[in-house]
Amino acid sequence: MDVPANALKAALAEGRAQIGIWLALSSPASAEIAAQSGFDWALIDAEHGANDLAAILSQLRAMGGGSVSPVVRVPQNDETWLKRVLDLGVQSVLVPMVNTGAEASAAVAATRYPPKGRRGVGGALTRASGYGANGNYTAEADDALCVIVQVETAEALRNIDAIAGTDGVDCVFIGPADLAADMGHPGNPDMPEVASAIERAIGRIRAAGKAVGLVTFDKSAIGRLAGLGVTFLGVGGDAILLSRAMRELALDARDATGG
Repeated sequence: MDVPANALKAALAEGRAQIGIWLALSSPASAEIAAQSGFDWALIDAEHGANDLAAILSQLRAMGGGSVSPVVRVPQNDETWLKRVLDLGVQSVLVPMVNTGAEASAAVAATRYPPKGRRGVGGALTRASGYGANGNYTAEADDALCVIVQVETAEALRNIDAIAGTDGVDCVFIGPADLAADMGHPGNPDMPEVASAIERAIGRIRAAGKAVGLVTFDKSAIGRLAGLGVTFLGVGGDAILLSRAMRELALDARDATGG
């Protein structure tokens, strides 16, 4: 039994666009639907979504019959959280609030077994190793991991070259909402100052040879972001899609009934 190949990691390394969806509802049904909807990846959000380890595991199992690559955003740059998520069998992680090259290096080290890093060795206890069925897991796991670090502050943008240049970082994800707030424009990521900063960061990340990530909930922005070189591209989220659809349906029904 071999460690599964990481299709997302390979695609990003080759510069192929990968579109995905955000999962914040902690719902296995939502994850199952996403896995069968034609996306390349689906991200389980444990930073802002109500996702604990049990909920993450349920969604990973629900995605098993689909073609997406699961990604988990951990709540923070924390060795324990990263270790436990990886032990569930997750191969691609998004680490939020990375502001320096040293913090990026710490995130990578938390995903690698010694001597390359500090990941604790769980052996046959973990789902990642097939509960011991893959005796080579510890030796093979590092090469299949995709580490995505999230930059979302002005400090992070000042350190973008060091972050993007960190060995073991596969992709740098720009968080537009937090970045806009940190730059004094909460709720307005489309402000020219913020948009210009994002475009400059995209250029620096690409110059370092790393993939660039972003998420948008505006369909009209997808083509522009892809044209800028964003290849890890989130194009929506389960909570927002359901909320919008329900509100639109309620309005349409009230219009139709005169209510």
